[in-house]
Amino acid sequence: MTSQQDVPDEYLDGYVQAVADASATGRRLNRGELDARRALGERAAEAGIGLRALVAAHLARTHTGNIGTRVTVDAVVAAGAQAIDAFAEGYERAQRQTMRREEAARREFIDDLLYGRSDLGKLAERAERFGLRLSGEHAIAVARGDAAYEEGDTVAREIERAVIGRFGNRNILLTTKEGRLVCIAPGDQSEVLSYFAKQAYAAAEGSQVAIGRPQSGPGGVVQSYEEALGALDLAARLGLDTPVLRSADLLVYPVLTRDRQAMTDLVHNTLGPLRQARGGAQPLLDTLMAYFDAGCVSAEAARQLSLSVRAFTYRLARIHQLTGIDPAVPADRYTLQTAVIGARLMDWPADTATA
Repeated sequence: MTSQQDVPDEYLDGYVQAVADASATGRRLNRGELDARRALGERAAEAGIGLRALVAAHLARTHTGNIGTRVTVDAVVAAGAQAIDAFAEGYERAQRQTMRREEAARREFIDDLLYGRSDLGKLAERAERFGLRLSGEHAIAVARGDAAYEEGDTVAREIERAVIGRFGNRNILLTTKEGRLVCIAPGDQSEVLSYFAKQAYAAAEGSQVAIGRPQSGPGGVVQSYEEALGALDLAARLGLDTPVLRSADLLVYPVLTRDRQAMTDLVHNTLGPLRQARGGAQPLLDTLMAYFDAGCVSAEAARQLSLSVRAFTYRLARIHQLTGIDPAVPADRYTLQTAVIGARLMDWPADTATA
């Protein structure tokens, strides 16, 4: 910490003379004198000297007796306060400019990191500046809520304070991206992302957090981020309302949809006959969704759809009649459930491209 004795004279240059000249006549400091103080304040901020030490040094000069003996204390105090206020204004202005530059650099780094748009070697070097060591594994959690997260908003700040307050900020980075809140943490510190998810869920109603798998190097950060985004997209299409989604637990879905044409054929051939039902395919598709979501327990599925068990059982029989596949038979059930997953992912039957 800098003491007032360590403050170089250059940042006090002209202070005593300006205060003496102004207090001698009781006038206010003129524009030139104020601008000079502001400029020195900016330079002191850029030099990294503490504002408290600078103010103390100014006050010490005010009481050296150099101001003059024919001035009143009130005049000296008024002129000194005006000079120091101008100096502090310049100091704070320089700090704000520095913060804006730092934030711009941080946003640029995050964009390059998450989208892999920079040379990986240079990216790793830049990461050190922001407390990340990209040589190891990292994992990413992405939170979304009913309202978009904005940089600096109350909810985002609360979550960041909670995470950094518990784990420190070394090798952890929180930011907002496209209305979502992103947390980057070392791959071997899963508790960080779990805690982040807990805080995000508690801070904002309707929040859902997806966690990508740990991946190595700068390219691994991109991969983990894309996995987390993919999990959120998958949850939206499948209607998954689980507060925390782990991409490692959802790997079956990319496998099922890797061959889109095969999945399209399965949906069309398996569920296409449901279009012949009165009211179209959607009510019977909803029946299958509820049935599988309920663990194939008819009573629970009927409750979810606000149907009687008898009405629900009739629907299952109608599905069997139209498709030739019995949801109650384990082998048939797998085919139907896979087709239902495909229908959800491809928005069938609303998407006529798969009809």
